[in-house]
Amino acid sequence: MSDQDSTSASQTEGEFEEEMDGDMDGEREIDEKHRGSPVPSLSSFSTSLAAVIRIKQKYRAMKLRRQEMVLGLGGSAALLGAPSRTSPKIFTFDALTPSSIPNLSSVPQKKKRRKRRRVLFPNRGGRRAPPKQERSRAKYCLYLLFAIVFIQVYNAIENLDDHVLRYDLEGLEKTLRREVFGQQGAVEGLLSHLKDYLSTYVHNKPLVVSLHGPSGVGKSHLGRLLAGHFRSVVGDTLVMQYYVLHHCPQEAEATHCARNLSTVISEMVERAEEEEKIPLFIFDEVEHMHNEILDELLELVSTKQSNEYLNAIYLFLSNLGHAHITKHMLHNSSSYSTAMSASGRQSNLVKELTPILRTTLEKLHRLWTEADILPLGLLEKGHVMECFLDEMSREGFYPDHTSIERLAGEIEYHPSVGAHQYSLTGCKQVVAKVNLL
Repeated sequence: MSDQDSTSASQTEGEFEEEMDGDMDGEREIDEKHRGSPVPSLSSFSTSLAAVIRIKQKYRAMKLRRQEMVLGLGGSAALLGAPSRTSPKIFTFDALTPSSIPNLSSVPQKKKRRKRRRVLFPNRGGRRAPPKQERSRAKYCLYLLFAIVFIQVYNAIENLDDHVLRYDLEGLEKTLRREVFGQQGAVEGLLSHLKDYLSTYVHNKPLVVSLHGPSGVGKSHLGRLLAGHFRSVVGDTLVMQYYVLHHCPQEAEATHCARNLSTVISEMVERAEEEEKIPLFIFDEVEHMHNEILDELLELVSTKQSNEYLNAIYLFLSNLGHAHITKHMLHNSSSYSTAMSASGRQSNLVKELTPILRTTLEKLHRLWTEADILPLGLLEKGHVMECFLDEMSREGFYPDHTSIERLAGEIEYHPSVGAHQYSLTGCKQVVAKVNLL
């Protein structure tokens, strides 16, 4: 079997060589004929072209027949176990087909990666650079707006400072701390209310402060100091001191007094509105005030009819609730630490007594539901001595410490509570005793 295959293969090779030699001889004869002719004609050119085409077709047919024979012989030899013969390789430019390569499926092939197409911008068919961020002109307008708002706020703060400076609250604070003894907590609370209220001219309600304390603790003295300070600031026409026992002593005239009081307050409020100032109304001895007057004041304090009634300060001075203040101080003074300062004790007193007094006062009249309540505590012996020293200096007496102690010893006191000795009448008898010197 192998001899036949080799014989057929050799025959094919011989035939192929003979045909190739014959074709080459034919081409040479054609070339010699054309060379002998002086000028090549169109018929001779077409004849040579047809011969070239025919030779090429024969060559392809013989090549295909040879490949089929080689594949057939190779398969039968593999089945019989004989070594397969390979024909000589002829280099051609034709691409290899999968059928011409044996065992192609067993050769691992690398997967071709698909190349990602580049995304091109439609503008002129090329890659476009990312757009540059341009500065918006609106930013400058925004910066200008911020600057305007800042200037407006700054001017408003400056105006508030100017408004507070008009009332000279720093000078008022120095005066109260220097001339009011033993009431540091109440003084700090009152100044805090005044600073908050006077820092602006537009308000949604008037400032109503009610001071309560036993007799002789400095309520009327504090009212006189406030009246004198505001008279120097806003003028005499915008400050009123109302003493109930002096202006309306008879209960039968309470309705008439309430009507007159309302008229006077309205006139002062309108005048203050024209001058852009805040008036001060001080009512002393409120415990003797009739209900008709309290009702009229409640309408003025809680009114929402016009803005001018909202820009006003009402100060009420009374000894209402003095029993609660005295009892609280006598029962709780021993619990205060000796290391605690006087202002600290007064601050604690204000925090503890304010809710108690509010509950009691709101039962008496609805006016105190609109008021900020500040209690004034009892005065100790050291405070009474300060009152004697101040009064003697005013009257021109030499402030002898021995004389001050003697005069302070003549004052009646509550039973001693720990290290505290509270006066029954406060500094009420100080003026009378100094006048006897």
